[in-house]
Amino acid sequence: MTNGSVFPTRRTMLKSAGVGVVGIPLLTAGSVPPHLAGAAAAALLPAPPGQVPPLLDRAKVDRALARLDDFAGYAMDQTGLPGLAVAVVYQDEVLYSKGFGVREVGKPGKITPDTVFQVASVSKPLASTVTAGVVGQLVIAWTDPVIRYNRDFALNDGYVTENATFADLLSHRSGLQTGAGDLLEDLGFDRDYILAHLNQQPLDAFRSSYHYSNFGFTEGGQAAADAMHMEWEDLADRILFRKLGMSSSSYRLGDYEKAADRAILHVPLGNTQWAAKYRRDPDAEAPAGGASSSVRDLAQWLRLQLGNGTYDGNPVIDAAAVHATDVPHSVSGPASSPPARSRFYGLGWNVSYDDEGRVQLGHSGAFNLGAATAVSMLPGEQLAIVALTTGRPQGIPEAINADFVDTAQHGSPTVDWLAFTAAIFRQQDEADKPEVDYTKVPSNPTPAGPNASYTGTYDNSYYGPVVVEEEDGRLAMRMGPDTKGTTFALTHFDGDTFSFETIGENANGLAGALFTKAGMGSSEQVTLDFYDRTGLGTFTRRLG
Repeated sequence: MTNGSVFPTRRTMLKSAGVGVVGIPLLTAGSVPPHLAGAAAAALLPAPPGQVPPLLDRAKVDRALARLDDFAGYAMDQTGLPGLAVAVVYQDEVLYSKGFGVREVGKPGKITPDTVFQVASVSKPLASTVTAGVVGQLVIAWTDPVIRYNRDFALNDGYVTENATFADLLSHRSGLQTGAGDLLEDLGFDRDYILAHLNQQPLDAFRSSYHYSNFGFTEGGQAAADAMHMEWEDLADRILFRKLGMSSSSYRLGDYEKAADRAILHVPLGNTQWAAKYRRDPDAEAPAGGASSSVRDLAQWLRLQLGNGTYDGNPVIDAAAVHATDVPHSVSGPASSPPARSRFYGLGWNVSYDDEGRVQLGHSGAFNLGAATAVSMLPGEQLAIVALTTGRPQGIPEAINADFVDTAQHGSPTVDWLAFTAAIFRQQDEADKPEVDYTKVPSNPTPAGPNASYTGTYDNSYYGPVVVEEEDGRLAMRMGPDTKGTTFALTHFDGDTFSFETIGENANGLAGALFTKAGMGSSEQVTLDFYDRTGLGTFTRRLG
């Protein structure tokens, strides 16, 4: 398929039917008039061009490699980032694999190519590779409805439930909103609970909308494991990690935490200072964000990807199944003007095309609690780079990858990539700020009612109950999956509105608990605005 698509072009279809590209019957061999034959041969190609021929060579790649050490050091100096690791693969050879800095700030352990990182959403292209292995064994097809393998699967529309396929879920076109299920994960709910409650999430248009959904993606990976009658974590070991000798790679948090040589999560404190403050448990969304690995291991996976499913000369995963992950399935960023190019999402990959018409594949990973990763590939050039870091996303791994590819193509970078990517991530941080600033308490707030008018249990079919209690004269609320749950201190803001500190990967500071009273009596409901992003954050007082 030389046009880079799983679908034939109109030209191909017409030719197969014996029709020219303008509807004129094709000339057969020997039917070109003799006086035109020579001119046609000289002026025209025998066929339309297919894959853009490689534009790079080893010398150009070596030139980019020579800059990598300095740019990695520059990125760390500018940001104070504690540590990172990078690997480069070219023409099935690992040309570069190196660690920089320390695993944890203030401690001596150095990062090496074998240091294990939590890779966040770089887990997605790894997961689509695993799922491609199941497709290649003819156990499932990309176009199979997932309900065929998980009878409990349900979304908030009967038609979507019955028809959503593996390709729909792994390309974020099921209609699930961005972040659907993520707040349940932050509260500590497990994968089974979260997937079982996605049917309460409102849906956008099926197959004609794009929304980045960790748990929609997780459902696709889990259904592939269900088809194999295995746990997802065991499936990844069997299909991918063991076959490539990726002994430091896993989809289990426990394996990462047992590794002696592991990178710790860090968050910025300002002025290039960082601190190791948080632990991130992504087991609930393992296919979408729960992998851990080293750059040495990931380089082997990149060899498999660039080899179309072949590793060390041996077929590991069916080439057609791998290829299906690398082509557009969703429009993730429509072109904003006629000269602009649209961006796409494949199956676990961001897909785009450069100025020369070459396909670019990539994915970033981000834990706000302290990890940032990125992988980039130019399959037509047989070139790939992966960068893993120990800090909250600021665009650093993306800048390293972009600077390397830019230098390989142009001899030197054409953009200040570190400044460019940092600005994008700052914009994203600004967009994530809460709509109401609960740090600005009114100068003359309306008094709250007595504590007893707010205490009680408030039910919610999605999040479960919230229990509001009085502790030492102050209000607090408990919510979450276990008996104890997570306790949030409630601070009076204004009238029947209180504030609380958000937690987890999606935390963004103070949020509001808005109580609604019936007349002069006790509150009937409480709406937690942080948890109400898709209209599911209202809790109703339990009677009796």
